[in-house]
Amino acid sequence: MNGSVRVGQVAGVPLRMHWSVPLLVVMFAYGLGRQALPAWTPGRPEAVYALAGVVGAALLTGSLLLHETAHAATARRKQISVEDVTLWALGGMTRMGRPQTAAAAFAVAVSGPLTSLLVGGVALGAGIGLAQLTGWAEVPAVVLMWLGWANLFLGVFNLLPAVPLDGGRVVQAVLWWRTGDRERADLAASRSGQVLAVLLVAGGWISVLRGAPGGLWIVFVGLFVMVVAGAEHRRAALHTELRGLRVADAMTAPVTSGADWLSVQRFIDEVAVPAHHSALPLLDFEGRPSGLVQLRRLAAVPPAERETLRVREVAVPLSQCAVAAPEEELGEAIDRIGLRTGPRILVVDGGHLVGIVTAKDITRLLRRRTLGGSGGQG
Repeated sequence: MNGSVRVGQVAGVPLRMHWSVPLLVVMFAYGLGRQALPAWTPGRPEAVYALAGVVGAALLTGSLLLHETAHAATARRKQISVEDVTLWALGGMTRMGRPQTAAAAFAVAVSGPLTSLLVGGVALGAGIGLAQLTGWAEVPAVVLMWLGWANLFLGVFNLLPAVPLDGGRVVQAVLWWRTGDRERADLAASRSGQVLAVLLVAGGWISVLRGAPGGLWIVFVGLFVMVVAGAEHRRAALHTELRGLRVADAMTAPVTSGADWLSVQRFIDEVAVPAHHSALPLLDFEGRPSGLVQLRRLAAVPPAERETLRVREVAVPLSQCAVAAPEEELGEAIDRIGLRTGPRILVVDGGHLVGIVTAKDITRLLRRRTLGGSGGQG
C-alpha cells in the first residue's frame, strides 16, 4: 500500500505501517481519554485519563494486528503465499495469493473475526472482573471493557457478508464449495459488497445531515468498500473471461532481455534504448532469468553512478516478480502480479525465460477470442 513503511515482521511475513496509523491511535486515545473515561469514572486527574487513553489506543491497535496476524498465519498453514501485512486507518490488510480450495479460503476468512471475538470476550470478561474492585482498578476496568466491546464490534462488523470484509470472503468460500464455481462465487460476493457500500454511504450522509459528524467516517468506509468491491468484481469477471486459457496462449515470444551484470549505462545504450519497452527481463551468467528492470528505475540512477552500478542492483529480483509456466492457467498467473513490476508475467520453462505476458497481450487475446479467433498464438 502506498504511504506505508516496513516496521518489522509478523507470522513470518513483513509488517508494514501506513502513515494513517498514528492518526488512528491519536483519535482512539482522544475519544477514550477525553470523552469515555471522564464520563464513566469521573473525578480522576487528567493525567490518568490521558495515560489510560494512550494505553487503550495502543491495545486496540495491537488487537487489530492480532486480527491480521491470524489471517497471515492461517494462510501460511494452508500453503498460501503471503506478501505482507499492513496496518492502516481502517484496520489492516493482508496481501496473499488465492486459496486453492474452498476449505482453505473459509479457514483464512474466519480466522480474523474469530480472533477479534476471542480478544473481545477475554478483555470484556477481565474488565467486568476488575470492575468488582474499587479504587485503582476502576480506570483499567473501563479501558478493558472499552477494548472488549471494540473488538466484539470489529469481529461482528467484519462478518457482514460483503467483500472486502471477511464475511464476504466466507460467502465466497461457501458458494465456491456449494457450486464448484469460484468465479461465480466471487461475482456474487463482490456484488454484495457493492450493495453494502451504497448502504454505508447513504447511511453516513443521512447521519451527517442530521448533525452527526461521525457519519463522515461511515461514508469513508463505504467508499473504501465500494472501490475494493468494484475491483473484486472486475477481477472476477476477468477470470471468467480467461477460463480455459493458458499462459502460453497470451505470451509474447521471443523476449527482449539483457544481461544483469552489465552496467546501467551500457544496459541503457545496448538494450533498453533499442528495445523500446518500458520494462525488460534480466538474465544471469547461466542465461536464467534473475529479475525485471523498469526504465523509470534506470532513469532515476544519477548519471555519475551509471558506469559503476550494475543493472541488477536497480532491478526487481525474480523472487518478487510474477512468474508462471507456459501450461499454467492464465487466470491463476494473473493473481501473482504485484505493484512493483506492474501487469507483467515472466514465463519460465525449465529454468529458462521463454516469454512474457503484459496487459496488452491479455487485451489482444480477449479481443481475438471475442471475434471468434483461436485462443493460441497465431
